[in-house]
Amino acid sequence: MHKHGGDDESATTTSEDLRAFEVATRDLVGVALRSIEGDDVDVTLPQLRLLMVLSEEGTVSSGQAARALGVAASTITRLADRLLASGHLSRGADRSNRSVVTLEPTARGRAVVEQVNARRQDELRRVLDQLDPTERSDCAATLRRIHECLDGTSTPPALSSLLR
Repeated sequence: MHKHGGDDESATTTSEDLRAFEVATRDLVGVALRSIEGDDVDVTLPQLRLLMVLSEEGTVSSGQAARALGVAASTITRLADRLLASGHLSRGADRSNRSVVTLEPTARGRAVVEQVNARRQDELRRVLDQLDPTERSDCAATLRRIHECLDGTSTPPALSSLLR
């Protein structure tokens, strides 16, 4: 037992708590999926995840990209092949080791990431603006803590299959 706000609470997660997080997860996945809907975004969610890594990190090896997404190198190769064909990324070779394939977003790839991020932020802002500032702050703090708890865990196999 621990104290929080003066009330005794069980250290055991309740089924209601678990259900609330399951619903929130589904809701947030919905936000992510809606952010790539439309004729002007011509990438899949797995492709977008790779583009986001590349946009954040710049030029990276395909192995680094695979580790960042928690997937096999062959998955990155398939995603990169599709994104290369559509003009969203370019391939290169590491200057110090020509056998290492590097990936880098093109201007088109960076533009898609910016557009999708803006859509997602707009939808989240619309929802968050409906919350009391204290609720919003508490929720953000809890989400940061959840992220800390999840940090370093790899993508579960069931999610890896979605990335192919």
